[in-house]
Amino acid sequence: MSSVDVINAEGNKAGSVDLPGNVFDVQANIPLMHQVVVAQLAAARQGTHKAKTRGEVAGGGKKPYKQKGTGRARQGSIRAPQFTGGGVVHGPVPRDYSQRTPKKMKAAALRGALSDRARDGRLFVVESFVSGEKPSTKAAVATLRKVVQTSKVLVVLDSQDELNWISLRNEPSVHLIEAGQLNTYDVLVADEVVFTKVALDEFLGGSAETSEEGDK
Repeated sequence: MSSVDVINAEGNKAGSVDLPGNVFDVQANIPLMHQVVVAQLAAARQGTHKAKTRGEVAGGGKKPYKQKGTGRARQGSIRAPQFTGGGVVHGPVPRDYSQRTPKKMKAAALRGALSDRARDGRLFVVESFVSGEKPSTKAAVATLRKVVQTSKVLVVLDSQDELNWISLRNEPSVHLIEAGQLNTYDVLVADEVVFTKVALDEFLGGSAETSEEGDK
């Protein structure tokens, strides 16, 4: 079990928190993470694409010219696929792209991604980005820059943290996510991951419950 410093809104150390080894120090399974990320991106696809077949395109009910005697190939409709404005052969149709991914696989991939960030020193914990009760983007970004300097930061907040959410939601370099929605893709696409202390506790509570269910 390793530990990481907790940084307050002034940028000073305000204690430390332990990072459980079963979540933040496991072997990263790259094929597993790839499979989970591909499934997540596939599930995000709308699947509403549609091309009309020759039977769905308007017009073309009349035979364009007689069958024989013209010297040209016989044609039955100007809406056949070989004509401009005709139907599409084997075109896309609405479908569901989602893939079934077991919960244990998702949890294992997420643990691997978080462990990779933790081992590289790219996982941080803060008390809060804003001191006081009033939201402030300027103050929140100033606190964030005392911790990280990269342009792709994943900030994990607890589900009730409206103050920090409002303060950081307009910062283009920050992607906000609730602890209960944390996923492998968002962790991997970010350069650094920053938890608030409460969000980390909330996430570890949920992770402990998932592990217990998996052990049964």
